[in-house]
Amino acid sequence: MTGILEWLESSVAWLFEWLDSSVAWLDGIIWSNALIILCLGAGLLFSILTRFSQVRHLKEMVKLMFAGKSSKEGISSFQALSLALSGRVGTGNIAGVATAIAYGGPGAVFWMWIIAFLGAGSAFVESTLSQIYKTKLDGQYRGGPAFYIEKGLNIKWYAILFAIVTVIATGLLLPGVQANSIGSSMEEAFNITPLWTGLILIFILGIIILGGIKRIANTAMVVVPFMAVAYILIALVIVGINYAQIPEVFMLIINSAFGVDATFGGILGSAIAWGVRRGIYSNEAGQGTAPHASAAARVTHPVKQGLVQSFSVYIDTLFICSATAFMILITGMYNVTPDGQEALVMNAGAVEAGPAYTQQAVESALPGFGAPFVAIALLFFAFTTIMAYYYMAETNLAYIMSKKRKKWLEFVLKIGILAAVLYGCIREADLAWALGDIGVGSMAWLNLIAILLLMKPALKALRDYEQQKRAGLDPIFNPEKLGIKNATFWTTDFMEDEKEAILVAEKKASSNDISSY
Repeated sequence: MTGILEWLESSVAWLFEWLDSSVAWLDGIIWSNALIILCLGAGLLFSILTRFSQVRHLKEMVKLMFAGKSSKEGISSFQALSLALSGRVGTGNIAGVATAIAYGGPGAVFWMWIIAFLGAGSAFVESTLSQIYKTKLDGQYRGGPAFYIEKGLNIKWYAILFAIVTVIATGLLLPGVQANSIGSSMEEAFNITPLWTGLILIFILGIIILGGIKRIANTAMVVVPFMAVAYILIALVIVGINYAQIPEVFMLIINSAFGVDATFGGILGSAIAWGVRRGIYSNEAGQGTAPHASAAARVTHPVKQGLVQSFSVYIDTLFICSATAFMILITGMYNVTPDGQEALVMNAGAVEAGPAYTQQAVESALPGFGAPFVAIALLFFAFTTIMAYYYMAETNLAYIMSKKRKKWLEFVLKIGILAAVLYGCIREADLAWALGDIGVGSMAWLNLIAILLLMKPALKALRDYEQQKRAGLDPIFNPEKLGIKNATFWTTDFMEDEKEAILVAEKKASSNDISSY
């Protein structure tokens, strides 16, 4: 009997070792330099072709965030923003920034800023496309990459491939990363074992996801803005306490980003790689996740959601990620250990790269407050992200399957994501992050190629929107007049009140001699 138990123990150990090495190998292939170049190149191309709409329409973005109302079929622009932010703002904003600094040095923060600025262009294109090609499914607005790949590119197998990858990534791989960070931070702050944290998480998550998109969106609309503001305020307090070091931290980030700093000059490649990787993981621009929330919004023109989602990238990275980075760097609570190299900095002690860096940073400035605050912030950020992941997985499941099969498959999906959350809480962080990176990277590859092939409709929509705005109109979308095919929602399912608004807009346009609309 003893021999059998020893054999089982060694077999399980071998299985996990094989799993770790296989995941690391696959992660290295997906996250090669080719993906980094693709992300940066696509963002730059979209920014140039839209004439840097993420800068020109900054005021319009803020205005549109609070425009529009929800309906039984769709949600408001602010709800869509909150839902998209619940997907963007998660463990990547706290633990992800810490790991970027740990493996890429302070310069990784600069490259996170760059990918956010350029990624806002990618976010505009993908979210505008999701609105153009959305549909009404089961009485709700649905859309995303699978929908615009099929309708825009007419490549059904590619759409199904993306949908399958997304169900696996958002339903099984990515939730574990969020749950892992929650589990470790709650253990650090409150000495709650990860197993108990996981059990509580899946109980609350189960209640919320049973309520569907409306309950998920309403929860995100309350939680995300509150925690984002609270987190940024605490960061401002800590930075304010150490205000004299602000110029020094800025120069450290910039010099490290270009290999000028004496300490971090030899890890320029790591700074770029980890900055881009964690930047994409955090803001998700071009990854194909936010378009699912964008499509659910009730708007009169696709560009409205494109601009709103561009701004959501800024909120995620330029505000929240920067808050984390400055708290860590200005207090010096970080280690830098590049892949395969000796440690360059060891200020945070023998702690694992992740939320512990941020907890120590807050604790150093506000004793007795750091660990609990970061744990609670991470709990809310990561939990709402898991909610958003479920919605994305469900949307793609609805795309793949017929109505009869979908009900029991939705149940299986719910059980799967709850199991992934529980497993993520108790598993090692390195494996959880590697699996999450595989999910993010796979979606990014498929989606970026798709939107590069399909950017013309988004650019046409932008020109149409700008033309109508110059004419003093509240833009209304009519794909037929722009020569955009297969945008069937806007020609068949568009709500009656918007149809009446089109007639009013056309009469006004005619009186102003606007022949193009």
